[in-house]
Amino acid sequence: MSIVFGFVAAFLVSLALGKVLIPVLRALKAGQSIKEIGPTWHMSKQGTPTMGGLMFIAGIGATVVTAGWQQMMQGRYTHLLVYLFALVFGIIGYVDDYEKVKHHHNTGLTAPQKFLLQLSASIAFVVLLRYMGFLTPNLYIPFVGVELILPWPVYMVFAAFVMVATVNAVNITDGVDGLATGVTIPVALFYVAAAAWFGYTELGVFAAALAGGLAAFLIYNFHPAKVFMGDTGSLFLGGAVCGMAFALDIPLILPVIGIIYVAEVLSDIIQVGYFKITHGKRFFRMAPLHHHLEMGGWSEVKLFCVFSLITMLMCVLAFWGVMDRLPL
Repeated sequence: MSIVFGFVAAFLVSLALGKVLIPVLRALKAGQSIKEIGPTWHMSKQGTPTMGGLMFIAGIGATVVTAGWQQMMQGRYTHLLVYLFALVFGIIGYVDDYEKVKHHHNTGLTAPQKFLLQLSASIAFVVLLRYMGFLTPNLYIPFVGVELILPWPVYMVFAAFVMVATVNAVNITDGVDGLATGVTIPVALFYVAAAAWFGYTELGVFAAALAGGLAAFLIYNFHPAKVFMGDTGSLFLGGAVCGMAFALDIPLILPVIGIIYVAEVLSDIIQVGYFKITHGKRFFRMAPLHHHLEMGGWSEVKLFCVFSLITMLMCVLAFWGVMDRLPL
C-alpha cells in the first residue's frame, strides 16, 4: 500500500505545485534560452519557463518522507539516501539554470565545474552505500545470473564513471517536449517492480514517487510544453536513475533500461568524433539523436511516443533479466 500511496501522493503534490510554480517562474522571467547552434524551429520555445523540475523534486521529497515513514521507523533509510543523492544533482542543475536565467544566455556552470561536482557526489554516494552494507564490489550480470568480482578501488572507478555518464545522458535526452519525462517514467516503474520483487519496499516507495511526480509533470511538459524541467530536473532524474540501480546493486541493467539515454549520448560522441576525423563532415544531420530525427521529419509527439515505447519494452526485458537477483 505504501508504494501505491507513494505514486498517488507524489502525483497530486507535484500537480498542485505546478499550478503555483509555473506562474511564479513566468513572473520571475525564468525563461529558457535556446542555443543559437540548436534547431532553428526551437526558437519559438524561447522564454518558456524553466526549472520546472522543482515541482516534482519537491513532490517526490514530501512523498518519500510521508509514504516511507514506516520504513524509516524500522531503520530503513535507503530511499531517503537515493533521494538526497538525486537532490544533490538537482541542486547542481539549479545553480546551472540560475546562472543561465540570470545572464539570459544558455551558458551556466562550466563543464569542469559540473564534472567535479558530479564526481564528488557519485563517490560520496558509493562510499555511503558500501559503508551501510547495501552495495558489494561484485557486478551482477543480468540475464546470465553470475557475478564478476572486482577489487573495491576498481569498482569505485567504475561506479563513479557510470553515475556521471548516466546523469549527463539523461540531461542530453531532455531536448524536446516531454521526452526525458516520458522515457524516465517506464524506468521508474521498472524500479518499482524490481524493488517490490527483491523485497525493498522503501526503494519501491521512492521509485513510485518518481513515477507519480513525473506523470504529473508530463501534464505540463507534454507538447507544446508549458514548462521545461531544466537542468534542475534532468540532473535530478539522472541521479535518481543511477542511484536506484546502485541501491539495488544492479548497475549493469542501466544500458538496457536506459537504451534511449545511451543512444542519445552515443550520437553526440559519434558526431563530435566523426566531425574531427573528417575535418568538418557530420555523421548525423544534427546531434543528439532526437534532433537528427526531427530534421528527418519526426514530430516531437512521435519522438515522445516511439522513444517511450522502446524504453517500456526494454524495461520489461530488463525485469526478466534481473528476476533471479537475490536481495543483499
